[in-house]
Parts: sequence; structure tokens; C-alpha cells
Amino acid sequence: MLIYACVSGHGFGHGSRVAAVLTALHAQQPSWRIVLSTPLAPAFLQLAFGAVPFEQRPCRWDVGVIQADALGADADATLAALTQLEQQLPAQIEQEVRWMAAQRQPVLVLGDVAPAAAALASAVGAPLVWLANFGWDAIYRPMGAAFQPWADRALSAYRQGMALIRCPLSMPMDWGVPATSIGLTAGRPRHRPERLREQLQLTAAPECTVLVGFGGLGLSLAPELLRHWPDHHFLVSDAALAQAASNASLIPPELRPLELMPLCSRIITKPGYSTFCEALAAGLGIHLVRREGFAEAPVLEQALQRHGWHRFLRRDQLEQGDWQLDQPLLPPLAEPLPCDGAEQAAAVLIATARGIDVAKLHLQQ
Repeated sequence: MLIYACVSGHGFGHGSRVAAVLTALHAQQPSWRIVLSTPLAPAFLQLAFGAVPFEQRPCRWDVGVIQADALGADADATLAALTQLEQQLPAQIEQEVRWMAAQRQPVLVLGDVAPAAAALASAVGAPLVWLANFGWDAIYRPMGAAFQPWADRALSAYRQGMALIRCPLSMPMDWGVPATSIGLTAGRPRHRPERLREQLQLTAAPECTVLVGFGGLGLSLAPELLRHWPDHHFLVSDAALAQAASNASLIPPELRPLELMPLCSRIITKPGYSTFCEALAAGLGIHLVRREGFAEAPVLEQALQRHGWHRFLRRDQLEQGDWQLDQPLLPPLAEPLPCDGAEQAAAVLIATARGIDVAKLHLQQ
């Protein structure tokens, strides 16, 4: 069986989620072949998948939202990119159909969460499973009149799936597709916390250690902001910041941020599905910098209030160093979410794949 995953290049969160799910799938079906069709950086994918074997097809299947930085969106650039991608997709689909036909294996297409995966699955004659906590239809709809045709096209594509793996922290996805709701899809740590503490030469107690992460784009912070908090130690991915601030350590590039979460008590971050999953699974308090202009953000904020220990920050508070690390975390209003979402998602993929009549697959030459 060939699992062909069309993974959004919008951000690392989609890749992290797919990696967690397909790692769980590999544990149950080690002979199945994993192909990642995505523009995400190979180094990121190798780190996310670890020892799990995969192949990469460097295809772009969606645009998502072009971001000015980790907290801002660029609507005009997004529209231009959508038009450009639409012109490129027919040739790309034809190319990938030919490639899959040459593999002579039954195929299941996994979409996270590129609408064009529907056209590919239809051309290949393969079942299509969505893995999502939102669709681009719900993101584009509030962005104005120019985005309405793109939202309509995305919704039409999503309705063509055979199954929807509905991730937690989700927006409405009324696609008319049989849905299975799952728990958190956090990756599993591969390193012992005490070894990492020794490697990083950390002496601060976990309650005074703070992870800082703003996704793949990152966000520049001035070193003096960390000096507002001399009793805290910060784990950061910005090498210049780590060098300039005496109370900061650089996250080694060979470590996923989730590996460091057991060493911390809090994380300063933006709204992001996979970061939330990892932090909630690790029991971290989340200091959330609110994000404007992206419809998923308020949904994630509400989910955080329900399920996680938290505090909310405005962007100006972030930029002024008013991080509230000396304030108690606000408690969740509801129960914690289960942490076995990756295994639940893998079970859906296995069940769907086993329902394939291989003789009827019409991979086209």
C-alpha cells in the first residue's frame, strides 16, 4: 500500500501533524510505503519523521495564506499565489498520476488539507481521506469578496472525500463526509529530559524555564525583552537572540521543540494547531500572543480556554516585554483532551485502505 500524503506547505504545523499520524501508522503497518507530496523543507521532514522511512515528491498542492510574518497575513499576495497555482496544477496532477501508475501499487491519498488532493485522487482512482482541523474554505470566507470563489472551490473539493479525520481544536467542517473525531496529534519525544538538560547545560528549574516558538517563519525579539525576566531562562530558535541574551539557550537544530517541553513550565507562542497539541500533551502553560486576520486564531483561543492552562498577550505586550510570566496561569474550563489522536487517525487510514478493491483501481498510464 502506498500512502500518498498531499501536505500543505502553509506552515510546519501541517507537516508535524502528518508526521505524528504516519509515524503511528508505520508502527502498525511497517511495510506500507509513505510518500510526502509537499514543498516543506526536507530537513524539517527528516527531523519530524525520525527513523520512519518516507519519500518526498516536492509538489505544492495549496497556498494557504501568505504571511507577512508569524502573526500577520498578506491578502494580495495570497490571491496572486492562488491564481498562479491554479495554472500549474493540471500539469502537476498529470505528472503525479503517471508517477503513481508506474509504482504499480494500490494508493490511498491523504489530504492535509489541500483542496487539490481531491482532483488528484479522482484522476488516480484512489480513495481520499482528509486530515484537518479546518478547511481553507473557512479561512478564505472571512477574507473578503475576492476570496469567495476560492472558498467555494475548496468546499466543493472537500465534499469529494471518502472520510474526514476531524482533529481537535477544530473549526466547523460541514463537508458531508463521514467524520471521525480524534484526540491530540502530538509527536512522541525521542530523548530523555535529563539527558537534554545536561546537553544544554540548563540549571534553571522547570518552573523558571520558558520555551519561545513562533513556527517556521519565526518572530524577531529584542534581547532586552528577555532581560526583563532575569529569573527565567528561555529556550529559543533565534541564534542571534541566544547569543545576545545571557538568560537564553539556542534550541539545537537536531531537536524538535516538543523534545524540550518536559524541561519547561510555559511556552510563549502564536495560535498554531500542532504547537497547541504538543504543549497540551506535555502539560505546558501557554502564553498566547493573539493573531489578527486568520479565522482559525479565535477558534484556537477558545479551545485553549477550554482545555489548557493559559494566559493571553497582545502583540504590543509581547514587543514591550509584558509577558506575565510572574502571573498565575488561568485554569482550563473543561477536561484535558486525550493524547491518542495519532493512533486513532492511523486506524481510520488502515480501515479505509483495507476497504479498497485493488482490482478496481484504475491507475492511468
